[in-house]
Amino acid sequence: MRLLLPALALGLVLAVAPPWPSGARTTAISAPQSAEGVARAVEEVVAAELDASGAPGVAWAVVLDGEVGPAGAAGVARLGDDERVTPATPFALGSITKGVTALAVVQLVEAGDVDLDAPASRYVASLAGGPAADVTVRQLLSHTAGFSTRQGSPGRGGAEDDLERRVARLAAAGPARAPGERWEYSNAGYLVLGRLVEEVSGRTYQRYVTEEVLRPLGMDDSFVADGRTHDVMATGHRPWFWTKHPLPEDGTDRAGAPAGGVVASARDVARYLAAMVDGEDDVVSARGEALLTSPAGGASPWYGLGWSVDSDRGTVWHSGSTPGVETLATMVPAEGRAAVVLVNAGSGVGVGETTVLRDRVTAAALGLAEVDAGPRWPRSLLFASLVLLPVGYVLSAAWAWRHRDAIRAKRGPAGVLSIGLPLLTTTAGAWVVLDLVPRLLGTTVATLGLFQPDLALVLVAGAATGVLWAVLRLGIALTGPGRRLPRAPVGRPAAPQTPSRGP
Repeated sequence: MRLLLPALALGLVLAVAPPWPSGARTTAISAPQSAEGVARAVEEVVAAELDASGAPGVAWAVVLDGEVGPAGAAGVARLGDDERVTPATPFALGSITKGVTALAVVQLVEAGDVDLDAPASRYVASLAGGPAADVTVRQLLSHTAGFSTRQGSPGRGGAEDDLERRVARLAAAGPARAPGERWEYSNAGYLVLGRLVEEVSGRTYQRYVTEEVLRPLGMDDSFVADGRTHDVMATGHRPWFWTKHPLPEDGTDRAGAPAGGVVASARDVARYLAAMVDGEDDVVSARGEALLTSPAGGASPWYGLGWSVDSDRGTVWHSGSTPGVETLATMVPAEGRAAVVLVNAGSGVGVGETTVLRDRVTAAALGLAEVDAGPRWPRSLLFASLVLLPVGYVLSAAWAWRHRDAIRAKRGPAGVLSIGLPLLTTTAGAWVVLDLVPRLLGTTVATLGLFQPDLALVLVAGAATGVLWAVLRLGIALTGPGRRLPRAPVGRPAAPQTPSRGP
């Protein structure tokens, strides 16, 4: 029990932080199918995987030869309701939005208003003169600006100036490391870019994207997060101990919109992807499309501007995650093909994971090789162990109380060490669980709770009950009567016998 908590926590890092995210592990292997063949292939995958994912609903759409092709959906928009998901149902796209923000910036570049290699402080007033003054626009777009994943942890904001306030705080704090040294995914850079769009264009991020991207592309079912609740959205469902629970409301985060706040239907995302792979000048030039979908530089060989890039396989992609919703958009630009999958459920650990559903739909839609995700049971076993850990500590505490006399009998230098050591190890384990592991994942326990509330609960419960068990044992040892040596029976002592004398 002493080292079980940190061991499980570090196992969790390996389970939930794979070396490469969903969507990058596919290889184009077949010629494009007909629209009817693609639709049949995707529908077969959905029928096979939707229940296993635990998701209430899924929507998908495909681009073939640079044109919007088949689309479909299955399931419901919210558990307990009868409203069906359709290709026109808006979903929170999460980080697929980063490609839209990057597109907006490249539009401003092509208009001559922004220089990609200029310091962003030239365009964002709060950056000037501060620790982030030298960060360039290209570095922000390619996640090489030095801002950490943790700095970009989700927040909430609905007022029109909330983005400005968040960027001002990031500007005052500065990047976590020197710009240009290494790649690290961070929402923070895209919040700064959203503010850049606002200051350069003189419009709010919401208005600019609506007027310059969504409307020109005919994305009529789509909008940008505005801090309000929208009943038309597919409701997100978060994992909760082998089940999924719907979010209480379909709220949106205005301040976080540039990093993950576009809300769009599968059909509308297909319109956007079609514009990205058609090789024509539309909302951005063909040259701009190539810039967005090509590696950004030596520090970012696998990321372009708002898109992950796999040059060897010819795919460009981005996944997205907001509380209760997971998404995946993938393009094969050279072949004019693309696909999007939107799922109104977040993944659990080893149970109710949507990754296989999203990857298999994408593979079927684009003629890509399916990748074996490996067995799910190790992750399921890990989660079950984390759930049982607090129970184990409570039972151990009950055992300690029942056997308190034996624990008290251990008083003495060696005994105190034996009893005090668990307090040290469980305290260290609590630090590992509540601080180190979240840092390794680039998040906090509070943020983890937004996406996986059951996991956050068992981590906190395991840390707390482990320390309480150790404190109880130590308290038992240091209080109450200790072990006493056996005493002689109570009564009159026998008279001493004297040797008998001879005659």
